[in-house]
Amino acid sequence: MFSNDRPIYRQIRDLIVDRILTLGDGAMLPSVRALAAEAGVNPLTVAKAYQDLQASGLVRARKGVGLFAGDGAVRALLAAEREAFLTEEWPRVQARITRLGL
Repeated sequence: MFSNDRPIYRQIRDLIVDRILTLGDGAMLPSVRALAAEAGVNPLTVAKAYQDLQASGLVRARKGVGLFAGDGAVRALLAAEREAFLTEEWPRVQARITRLGL
């Protein structure tokens, strides 16, 4: 399921980001333990991914209730994902298109 080219916590972070983009701002996210069981990884790995997102303000924790997508998270994530695509992925795609003569 996971590739060796990036740390697993970053790949878990990407899974959480996909859920936020799908479910929207304010959506309840899976607990650390639930996501760790689902992904088959150590809960500390999932906790690190969530901490990264919380530090960015994209996820908020409500004590005793759970983890939620932050307000404005979708807008911020879409902007970041678009920028990453245009600067990292698109140049590779464009180079391949050129190599293939498409």
